[in-house]
Amino acid sequence: MKTRDKIVLASLELFNERGERNVTTNHIAAHLAISPGNLYYHFRNKSDIIYEIFLEYEKLVDYYLDIPEDRVMTLDDLNFYLESVFDGLWSYRFFHRDLEYLLDSDPRLRTDYRDFTNRCLKAINRIFEKLTEAGILEAQAQNLRSAMSLNVWLVVTNWMAYLKTAHAEETYAKLSIHELKQGIYQVLTLMIPYLTSAFSDRVLALRENYRPTLLPDNGIETSA
Repeated sequence: MKTRDKIVLASLELFNERGERNVTTNHIAAHLAISPGNLYYHFRNKSDIIYEIFLEYEKLVDYYLDIPEDRVMTLDDLNFYLESVFDGLWSYRFFHRDLEYLLDSDPRLRTDYRDFTNRCLKAINRIFEKLTEAGILEAQAQNLRSAMSLNVWLVVTNWMAYLKTAHAEETYAKLSIHELKQGIYQVLTLMIPYLTSAFSDRVLALRENYRPTLLPDNGIETSA
């Protein structure tokens, strides 16, 4: 593996474990047993490393959201999309822990992330169209489908922040991918009012696989 690739992978690992703000380029170099000068040969600063990591994340999500246009969409497809997107969220979890700060710190990243968001919203909207064609969702007006797409995007991209703020820091530090994927329960909950009778029971059964175990301290469940 090339040194540049090793730097990206090591940075991602350290950012996920410790938080991006707690990791310096010196920490990354020491972790790899290379000199800071060697690191700076490949990346001018930490912002460049973060941007490179984002490009990898962007490519991964684009791959996950590749929508089959030559066949009918199935519930297995829907489950794959949700599992894959939350897998990506876990693999790059540092990014969503402090997204606003990262975007404010790098105008280049802020611009690209906006384009990435718009592309993801279009993909989610198309998934809803395909689910409607498959008879899984009732037909909706375009403005409603767009609103649903945005709501799904907001749940996915803010789920990490919810877990961080709604639970004790020691619980958040020990967060597992299983707990993170309980956000899928919330996404499927958004779809309940629009399910057709033919698929309602199957989607609800799928949803139960992700019922949250981390609930707010006030005892109120996040969803019915």
